[in-house]
Amino acid sequence: MKKLYEEFKEFAFSGDIVALAVAFVMATAFVTVVGALVETVVMPIVGIIFGEPSFHSLTFTINNSVILYGSFITAAVRFLAIALGVFFFIVKPYKAYRDRRKADEPEDAAVEPDETTVLLRDILEALKK
Repeated sequence: MKKLYEEFKEFAFSGDIVALAVAFVMATAFVTVVGALVETVVMPIVGIIFGEPSFHSLTFTINNSVILYGSFITAAVRFLAIALGVFFFIVKPYKAYRDRRKADEPEDAAVEPDETTVLLRDILEALKK
């Protein structure tokens, strides 16, 4: 479980542009499904625990200004559900695929140096003499 948490943390806070693009596209694609999951499954469970099936009514007032912090909590729950879905259905399979491809590549394949590298080595050898 700790390894899974570390992998999710690495995904959620990395600067990897591929992961960011995948998260954006998948979050956009799954927004209706995740929204329905949160509203019809998660929030009723929250209602069982806290007495209300929605956080939207949670507010407080300061100087006649109403702060709707319950809406923020609902949005945070929805975001977490989207992030977990993207992580488990896109990122984890992609990493497994990438690792499998990397394992299939021969490690001892000789890479020929380019012409510049060869010339620099020749110059270095000449200077050593």
